[in-house]
Amino acid sequence: MKYTDLKKFPTNFLWGASTSAYQVEGAWNTDGKGPSVIDIKRIPEGTTDYKVASDHYNRYKEDVALMAEMGFKTYRFSIAWTRIFPNGTGEVNKKGIEFYSNLIDELLKYNIEPLVTMYHFDLPLALHERGGWGNRETVDAFEQYAKVLFEHFGDRVKYWLTINEQNMMILHGSAILGREASKKELYQQNHHMLVAQAKAMVLCHQMLPNAKIGPAPNIAYIYPASSKPEDVLAANNFNAIRNWLYLDMAVFGRYNHVAWSYMEEHGYTPTIEDGDMEILKNGKPDYIAFNYYSSKTVEASKGDGNDLNNTGDQEIVIGEAGVYKGHTNEHLEKTEFGWEIDPTGFRITLREIYSRYNLPLIITENGLGAFDELENDGTVHDPYRIEYLGKHIEQIQLAISDGVDVFGYCPWSAIDLVSTHQGCKKRYGFIFVNRDEFDLMDLKRIRKDSFYWYQNVIKTNGEQL
Repeated sequence: MKYTDLKKFPTNFLWGASTSAYQVEGAWNTDGKGPSVIDIKRIPEGTTDYKVASDHYNRYKEDVALMAEMGFKTYRFSIAWTRIFPNGTGEVNKKGIEFYSNLIDELLKYNIEPLVTMYHFDLPLALHERGGWGNRETVDAFEQYAKVLFEHFGDRVKYWLTINEQNMMILHGSAILGREASKKELYQQNHHMLVAQAKAMVLCHQMLPNAKIGPAPNIAYIYPASSKPEDVLAANNFNAIRNWLYLDMAVFGRYNHVAWSYMEEHGYTPTIEDGDMEILKNGKPDYIAFNYYSSKTVEASKGDGNDLNNTGDQEIVIGEAGVYKGHTNEHLEKTEFGWEIDPTGFRITLREIYSRYNLPLIITENGLGAFDELENDGTVHDPYRIEYLGKHIEQIQLAISDGVDVFGYCPWSAIDLVSTHQGCKKRYGFIFVNRDEFDLMDLKRIRKDSFYWYQNVIKTNGEQL
């Protein structure tokens, strides 16, 4: 649909950007922080660990000042569970509370709205060793963790996110969790996470009646490779398994019927305890946050042994025998890391989510990873990032013109950080952090060209791209 006049971005639109604790903070064992699964996971050869990352823990004031200079209206960050509870449960670490309290105050000093992710992949190691999300006790631990966050930060934080990319933790469990796990085990973990999320949403509404809370999955609309009915059916299968399973439960409190049938067929159905479904029905989100990098394309499974189910990369689809098979979309360009680029698919995804759930939407990740280079004159030129983000912002405005209620955009990432798969050489930020994989250099913050571009986008409320 084409428009003669596009609707403008809302005047209170939340322009910002995102990071996660383990990828940006560093200070992995400082001030009482306990170890998480991230601290023991196998690091790909030739890439850095997360011990220092971008040293945001020690440089947050400088980083927030740069965000304010760009004009951020919001900053999406995650809280490291093990800074609050070093062992996942037990005694609260006052130094951890103090750090995030100071960070929140620093943001508010510049009128930047904190957008807090409660859990972003970094499960406390102590809980992991007791079975992690496969152990029902982790549900109670998460609820207690949520309660402490609401108690200490709820007076200043209006927007909460529960669990980042829960669907990626299930579909790519070995890559995210750092160990192999059966699908049966993963879908049991998934059920426990869904129950924990619902409990956190109920608790938020009880304790913080003026706050808003929602899930934060990675959602990407699935195309069929052709108009063949078998390919359309395969796309319908993968949409249900990858996307709607997670949002149907978060919003409606029920399992998506296609996804449940898939689990039944393969013996993946979780054990559901008495009272679980009532808890899930009561956990009603106020909005949906989601991460989008690209659409996905699939064809009918050929059942020839090549329909593997996991590449370890959430943006590259292989497939699953009898369900779907990944297909390269010949109409799309790719990034240096093999991820397809599909701004129009972004609009389609926004429309589809809003049509299904009729809740306000905020984008909490969208970005381009690239090998940015620091020039001899101290500048960083990243026109490819400006082009990528500009085209996606155009599609947000088109979606708004379609009637979709979008209230914020937080691309990945505010500053350079350590990528989950490719270390720090894969850069996403508006701000260059001067380090490489194994040489920390001076960690100097340097404004990229995209910094100044995004500054103007925010200043003009999306009118100048």
